[in-house]
Amino acid sequence: MDGSPPPVYVYGAEYVARCDALCKVPRRASMVHALLEAYSLLKHMRVVQPRPATMEEMAAFHTDAYLQHLQQVSEEGNEDHPDSAEFGLGYDCPASQGVFEYAAAIGGATLTAARCLAEKKCRVAINWAGGWHHAKKDEASGFCYLNDAVLGILELRRKFDRVLYADLDLHHGDGVEDAFSFTSKVMTVSLHKFAPGFFPGTGDVTEVGFGRGRYYSINVPLQDGIKNETYYQICEVVLKDVYAAFCPEAVVLQLGADTIAGDPMCAFNLTPEGIGKCLNYVLQWQLPTLILGGGGYHLANTARCWTYLTGVVLGKTLPSEIPDHEFFTEYGPDYVLEITPSCRPDRNEPQRIREILSCVKEPPYLGAVVKECRGTARKCRFPGWPFRLCCQLPSSSISGSAGLDRKFQMRLVSCACKVGPLSNCISRAHASSGFGGCGAVRPANGRVEVMESIGSRNKNHRWPLGGAVRCRPRDFMDAGSRRTSARISGPLWK
Repeated sequence: MDGSPPPVYVYGAEYVARCDALCKVPRRASMVHALLEAYSLLKHMRVVQPRPATMEEMAAFHTDAYLQHLQQVSEEGNEDHPDSAEFGLGYDCPASQGVFEYAAAIGGATLTAARCLAEKKCRVAINWAGGWHHAKKDEASGFCYLNDAVLGILELRRKFDRVLYADLDLHHGDGVEDAFSFTSKVMTVSLHKFAPGFFPGTGDVTEVGFGRGRYYSINVPLQDGIKNETYYQICEVVLKDVYAAFCPEAVVLQLGADTIAGDPMCAFNLTPEGIGKCLNYVLQWQLPTLILGGGGYHLANTARCWTYLTGVVLGKTLPSEIPDHEFFTEYGPDYVLEITPSCRPDRNEPQRIREILSCVKEPPYLGAVVKECRGTARKCRFPGWPFRLCCQLPSSSISGSAGLDRKFQMRLVSCACKVGPLSNCISRAHASSGFGGCGAVRPANGRVEVMESIGSRNKNHRWPLGGAVRCRPRDFMDAGSRRTSARISGPLWK
């Protein structure tokens, strides 16, 4: 670690006891904490005691009706309540006694971690018992009663304008994606298994969000047997482009361990080292980062994985031999931290991987995710220009150093996009009536192409670009919206 504050690790004895009671992963929280303690990692972190989330805090996402029903069946221990099926309570999510208190504990722990980040008490905050990404607004799903990841993102959004959610669990992060599918302020990225009959059945590459959130959901569907090298290459390519296009101010990472070799899901063939490389890639951005757990049903391997990843966060190389501690016998017969990949064949054909990445990287996908115009909104004063909003963008955000005869591709993602003055760019333009001054504007395939011809003019001179773009629906993506903010992408040089 550098000179930044130590990572926050959310832990409390009562909290871990609540998490241990979850029937799908009994004692997992204790095993993870005990192994972290055995490796003496706690002394390198700031341990923070969480508190349960209040009904009001949980209602920031979940409906009152769902929370009230969950509380009722939790108090009664009534697994056969006639209304439970309506709220997703049943086989995967049994309505056992105390489940509401468990959900509140999980939500409160993630909120505690998010607040530590928002208050700049740390740059990394960890809640390994969190990451329950399937729960919907009004129903439980896939072992998840409360979507603590959504609550954490909402808390971070109080401080940070743009939050990136990256989900590396075996299963599609459908609950988080659904929660933010209509907003451009949260981008969700999910790498997961996608196959007929595999839960939750969503997460194809064509699922990209809706309305203002269109193209702010990225899904990378994968098949069985993927190994560390291929997985990291895919993760790096996607996250590199996401970082450049979306410019997140904070990150939430869900690092479910059901992708690890030996997990009962018998799907991916990763090891902690592979996930660790992905984690390291995100950490080098040096952004406020909330790290959550998730799936992981081979309990010893899950503890191995999250302990190794904690070492990655701390910059510590951990000894191979598992230290003696309460759960030492669970790590036999080899009693080492490393996990050996299985002999499962990799079903991910290189051509299919290239097609998926091409779909993610090419327009109208990441190209539509662009920097928003930032600055003071004001009336434009250029004669004859029907602007409603102007703002100043630094030259580096669009043009770099000015030059001669460079072509900018600017992607307009709404039918009423307003773009204000730009530094180091081009002369006055109006996309609906042609280009005033030098150059040309041609709407085509969702793009406005502007040819810069600065000539002998001073390259530091500022010219405005834009206009109240009046476009035909077939020319521009998301043509039904009527936004008043400027959104540009570039530079994409030709």
